[in-house]
Formats: sequence, structure tokens, C-alpha cells
Amino acid sequence: MPIKVLAASISLSAILFVLNSSTQAQDEWEVTGAGEASLASGLEWLARNQGPQGNWESNDLGLVGMGALAFLADGHLPGRGKYGDVVERALDYVIRNAQPSGLLNIADPQRDMYNHGLATFVLGQAHGMTNDKRISGVLEQALRLIANTQSRDGGWDYRARRQNYGHDLSLVVMQAKALRSAVDSGLEVRNDVIQLSIQSVRQKYKAKNGARSLDDPKIKEGPGQFTYDGHNGTTAMAAAGVVCLQEFGQYDDWRIPKNLDVLSDAVKDLKAPRQGDGRVPFDAYTLYYVGQALYQVGGASWKDSYPTLRDQLITAQVRKPSDPGEDGSWRDPRYVTGGKPSRLFGTSVACFILAIPNRYLPILQEGKIESVRKRF
Repeated sequence: MPIKVLAASISLSAILFVLNSSTQAQDEWEVTGAGEASLASGLEWLARNQGPQGNWESNDLGLVGMGALAFLADGHLPGRGKYGDVVERALDYVIRNAQPSGLLNIADPQRDMYNHGLATFVLGQAHGMTNDKRISGVLEQALRLIANTQSRDGGWDYRARRQNYGHDLSLVVMQAKALRSAVDSGLEVRNDVIQLSIQSVRQKYKAKNGARSLDDPKIKEGPGQFTYDGHNGTTAMAAAGVVCLQEFGQYDDWRIPKNLDVLSDAVKDLKAPRQGDGRVPFDAYTLYYVGQALYQVGGASWKDSYPTLRDQLITAQVRKPSDPGEDGSWRDPRYVTGGKPSRLFGTSVACFILAIPNRYLPILQEGKIESVRKRF
């Protein structure tokens, strides 16, 4: 897979600083004092509970990467400032555990491409913000592995192996974000890998009238949404499909507004959280993609829905000043069972969502999106 770092006469972190001066949130509906305080408290929990190895007692490199992402999303860079050592320890843990094959997973092989996609995405964002050559070497190998394990239908398996057929959309979105992250960071990705991915995503769309085939004219009639495997539609997969198409510059795809309807309705249907119970809206996995899908499309969907997500996070955040293991955290009981890794996932995603309006991450820089459309 031909990957090369594009030449630049100015550091990417300097470019981001200039971009941020004009793209940070300007409206009160995006950023509130309560939201900023909640984000600060969440980052404090992550810093306080990271541990000397930098991994929050988790061997899932994707989750550890998410811990780093929470800080990067708020503009904290490795080795610099208040949380520089926290970000550096987390990224170091991911980098030093990279396999010779490029695989970023040391846990159960059944989580190969989940952990790999998440960790590769975070390394891409970190590289884009720092231009760190130590990251770029690991990142290039990780990207090669994604290309080499892509199934012939454009999807991926749970394990790092090439198959005739990919498993489901949840795996495609992980790799899609990793590939787009590489582009944002100045790396080149093979166009055929992208095109196959787009094809795989579109095949997971199902109309409510039952049409699934891309050749069936009825597929565009009425409501519909992206599904896990072509059959089972969930809020998470509706968001994942939108994210994939947006990452690859398919902004005019007719499927996007249909799935935005699903997401907007799901946000409206959220039950009011219990004060301080620590549960994130939906679950951490779903929230992670719903927030990104709404932001990437922007407009009324983002403006109408984001305040709800933000305010629910503020309400649910644990507030127990006497308990440093819980105070300032959120948890995700659905995807990670118990202990610090559960709070790592919930708190990292919550902080990421609260930090989106800051637009520090390369993936959130609107000015870069049009160039992706022209390429793909």
C-alpha cells in the first residue's frame, strides 16, 4: 500500500492553530459554562485514574487511544502543558504495544479490528496535531494492515484477516475513520480501498419497505436506515453509515438525510437522565457516532440535537468529591463490563462529545473536508 507523508513548509499543529482561531464555537448553544466545567472534571478523572502504565488498567488499545483522544479533543498535546504527560503515556502505551504486523491489538483476537481501527484513528489525529515521526512509523504500518485485511466486498472481519465477505457495518466505520484520519494527517491512502469501503456501506442500507438492492428503484422510496448487517437497523448503525459517507466526502448521498431523521428522532426520544448516575446517553459506542454524524452534517440537525446530548452528559456525570475513583466520570455498562475500563470508555466518549465544539481535532476541521470530496 503506497503511503507517504506529504511535504509541508509549516507544521500541521501550526496550521491547526490558525484554523482554530476561526472555527471554534461562537454560539452559546454549543458551549456553556456548565459544559466546560463538566469537560474539565471529566479530564481530571482521566488524569487521576490513568495509572503509571498509561492504560487505565485496560489492554484494549482502542480504549486507551480513546483516553488520549479526550485530551486531544480539548487541545492538549503530548508532552506539553497541564496534561501533556497523560497524553504521552497513553500514546506511548499504544505505540509500544504495536505488533510487528502493524496490528494494534494485544487483547482477544476477536477484537482485532475494533481495537485496531480505533487506535489507528487516534494515532492519525495525534500525528496531524504534532507531526511526530515516532507516531508516523506505527501509523503507516497500521494503515497497510487495514488495506491488506479489507475483504473483497469492501468490509472487514473482526480478526485481522482478509476474507471474501466483511462482517458488518460496525467494523467498516472503525476503519473508515482510521483511513480518513490518515488523510487529515497528510498521509495518502489507496483510492480503491476507499471506493470498496463506500460500496460496502451503501450495501448496508435498507428501506423501510424492505428494499435493499442498490438496483431496486424502491430503495429510495420512503424512510430507511443503515443496518448492522443489511437487516438489523439500530441508532448506532444509522450514525455509523452517515459518518462513513461524510468521512469519504459523499456529502450529497440521498441516504444521509434519511438517517439523520432516525438520529434526530432518537435524540428526541432520550429519557431524562438521573442526576449523577453516570450513564451516558444511549451507550458510549452509540453516542460516539451519533455526536460525530450530527456534527459532520451540521445545520439544523446539529443545532437541534447537540444541546440535548451535552446537557444530558452534564446531568448524568458522577459528582462524588470524596471518591476520586468516581468523581467526574461517566460509565458504559453495555460494552465494557465493570471496573475502570468501563469508566474509561464512558468518560472518554463523554469528554470527546463535550469538546467537539472546540474543533481542535483535524477530523473536525471543516476547511479540510472539501479536499476529501475531490479525491474520492
